[in-house]
Amino acid sequence: MSTMLSITPSYVQGLRRINDQRYFRVSPSTFRRTQDLTIVRASSDQTIPERIVGLSIEECEANAVAGIFPSPPPHVWPASPKGTPVVKPLELGRRPRRNRKSPFLRSAVQETTISSSNFVLPLFIHEGEEDVPIGAMPGCFRLGWRHGLLDEVYKAKDVGVNSFVLFPKIPYALKSPTGDEAFNDNGLVPRAIRILKDKYPDIVIYTDVALDPYSSDGHDGIVREDGVIMNDETVYQLCKQAVSQARAGADVVSPSDMMDGRVGAIRAALDAEGFQEVSIMSYTAKYASSFYGPFREALDSIPRFGDKKTYQMDPANYREAIVELEADVDEGADILLVKPGLPYLDIIRLLRDNSSLPLAAYQVSGEYSMIKAGGVLKMIDEEKVMMESLLCMRRAGADVILTYFARRAATVLAGLK
Repeated sequence: MSTMLSITPSYVQGLRRINDQRYFRVSPSTFRRTQDLTIVRASSDQTIPERIVGLSIEECEANAVAGIFPSPPPHVWPASPKGTPVVKPLELGRRPRRNRKSPFLRSAVQETTISSSNFVLPLFIHEGEEDVPIGAMPGCFRLGWRHGLLDEVYKAKDVGVNSFVLFPKIPYALKSPTGDEAFNDNGLVPRAIRILKDKYPDIVIYTDVALDPYSSDGHDGIVREDGVIMNDETVYQLCKQAVSQARAGADVVSPSDMMDGRVGAIRAALDAEGFQEVSIMSYTAKYASSFYGPFREALDSIPRFGDKKTYQMDPANYREAIVELEADVDEGADILLVKPGLPYLDIIRLLRDNSSLPLAAYQVSGEYSMIKAGGVLKMIDEEKVMMESLLCMRRAGADVILTYFARRAATVLAGLK
């Protein structure tokens, strides 16, 4: 039978839970530290004795007013090593090291952060069912578009990477001087887009718009018999390629060819076909770099002759990036990109300072492979260098980073092994 008590509200000390039962603690208003209290369970007459140890708040406050309280432990200054000179402190009004003296303080004033949402993971795909390792890029594979691709995207999503860019290895029999396979609606890339969107409709799919994977000459555009890369004719092909990718479900098309006027032409072509919502990430400042070697092995797209210096930028040029920036902005680019990444931090900062558009950086295959090789040879701490290199691109101004380290870096950021 339950016990009925009449209790003045001021005597109720509080409500607590013991063994999933609710109890009221009741005491006189003038109890002392040695006094027993009675706890009455609200649902029965069972009582539990409890001894309160310590002073009341009122007693503690009274002692504090009187200056009676336990002494805190003394602060002990760390000793200097024997032989340290005794010097007069420098009269410095500012000591920047003050803000670096503890991990939590450093974290509080950290200016640049990085997260998995900043990453786009480049994925190589091919027609085979097996995943084929890429010798020059340890840890990277040509993924089978029906199985390996889906598995890799699943693993990346599991650590927070939700953006991907596709690069196809096209069978040589499908390559041609004009790269017509690039806009085959049933080609490798459109098929991969459709299967990914069916399985993971919420991911962001970027596509590469360029002819080099589809060209029998290995160049980003149509090659004239005298070796000249034809600009306007190439742009015509690129427009059809971008529309084909958008039709398959691409979220962002990314012209990497460096042909003049291609951004405006692609924007017009997409809009004419009803794809106004499809974004364009333009390779604004893509340099004729020596850091691309492993990538070309991965796609088997090495130029059959010559180089790409007549359309990609000279690594010696800085101001020219502004010319490309202004053209892409005027033509309707949604995102600007600098490639390569780490060796071109000055260009990333230049574009960041001259445009409010989102800015991407591509940590290219050569950058990736050098870090991997240094790690294998124990010359560097691979994980720390990986994270530092990505943070440097963020610090320079990149909002988006295309990196083969995306899944691993996201794993580190998540605190996983």
